Amino acid sequence: MNGMVSSGEGASGARRSAVDGDSVARASAPESKPVVKGIKGSGAGRASRLKTRWLGALAVAVVFGVAGLAFGGWLLFQQHQRNEAASQALAAARNYVVKLTNLDSDAVDARFGDILDGSTGEFRDSYGKSGQQLRQMVVDNQVHTRGSVVEAAVKSATANKVVVLMFVDESISNRNSPRSQIDHSRIKLTMVKLDGRWVARKVQLL
Repeated sequence: MNGMVSSGEGASGARRSAVDGDSVARASAPESKPVVKGIKGSGAGRASRLKTRWLGALAVAVVFGVAGLAFGGWLLFQQHQRNEAASQALAAARNYVVKLTNLDSDAVDARFGDILDGSTGEFRDSYGKSGQQLRQMVVDNQVHTRGSVVEAAVKSATANKVVVLMFVDESISNRNSPRSQIDHSRIKLTMVKLDGRWVARKVQLL
């Protein structure tokens, strides 16, 4: 009987030892972490968002770059127009002053016609009103004038309006003073573009 009890106790001890061993093995074994799904997907989404932002920033940069180039081109075009206007108006002003300062009593009508043709606005009106009186004075006194532009420069310029400053030397003779006298003048002309031509709107002695 004792032998049977001992055998039973031995079997029970063996079972407890096995159970305890399994428990120890489970306790000492590293826990397996649950697999987190979607990590790869989250990385791909983040990369996609970064790519979208980068493309958006690039698009904005391109737009601003194109706008900057367009604005720069417009400024260059405006400057080209001003330079071209200044050059053309300066040449026209020189020619016009030569007409103004070169009068001959023998050809006064043709000269007055040229002066009126090359003017507009304020100067044309005032010259037209005083023209007949001036013509008579030139004819009666046998006036001869010879003018030349010593120096000329553009003061300001837009595409359709240019202000020119000039230094002019003019020799004047008449019936009572046949010996020419030299007159030095400073003249300011406001030239405007009218029907494709540069004409004088204002002529001022300074």
